[in-house]
Amino acid sequence: MNESSTGTRLNKYLSEIGHCSRRAADKLIDQDRIKVNGKPVVMGQKVTPQDRIEVDGVLVEDHQEHSVYIAFNKPTGIVCTTDTRVEKDNIIDFINYPSRIFPIGRLDKMSEGLILLTNDGDIVNKILRARNNHEKEYIVTVNKPVTEEFVQKMGSGVPILDTVTKPCIVEQIHKKQFRIILTQGLNRQIRRMCEYLGYRVVQLKRIRIMNIQLDTKVGRFRDLTKKEMMELRKLLADSNKHFRNENPT
Repeated sequence: MNESSTGTRLNKYLSEIGHCSRRAADKLIDQDRIKVNGKPVVMGQKVTPQDRIEVDGVLVEDHQEHSVYIAFNKPTGIVCTTDTRVEKDNIIDFINYPSRIFPIGRLDKMSEGLILLTNDGDIVNKILRARNNHEKEYIVTVNKPVTEEFVQKMGSGVPILDTVTKPCIVEQIHKKQFRIILTQGLNRQIRRMCEYLGYRVVQLKRIRIMNIQLDTKVGRFRDLTKKEMMELRKLLADSNKHFRNENPT
């Protein structure tokens, strides 16, 4: 944590020590739920390991002694939030992991399938960077037969949320079912794309994130293997290298 002589931004610090993601930290700051040395904080504030940081009155400790990386098969009805005070059907209470972890990205409440969880804030930020074009694969069942026109339009890009989705791979695999590989993570993206084209999603299951495959029963989780972690880190390093080459300083 050598960002500068005056410390590290609070959201980055909380991410690096495994407390929560930067996005979640920003939300905590915005909700005035964090105090540093007994005083309220402001967005962009910097801290050092010597500062006393409290969230909801509880002292924050460094959880990075042992990094955790797990793959979880999320059931429908579970919400991908770390705010256990507000949402009773949250992913943290459901998994009940013995140390603090948080999800990498989201799956909406009615979707199921693969989601990764960790206490490593650095890897969260690298995976979630949209510019890195990391693949996520889904199997989607809709309410009426899939047509060639539907497949073509889904793959070419659909106007939603004041933008047009990036081209993606779409393949029909059953009368009312298709496979789709995205490199974006827009809010409820697949559901919105289908709605725009006059379809309703009946079931949505994520089966892959980058090199990690869904291979556990619903509601179960497993540790990522050493081989998976080596490949994951290689993919992340390659995407960061590609970004630096496109944006020379």
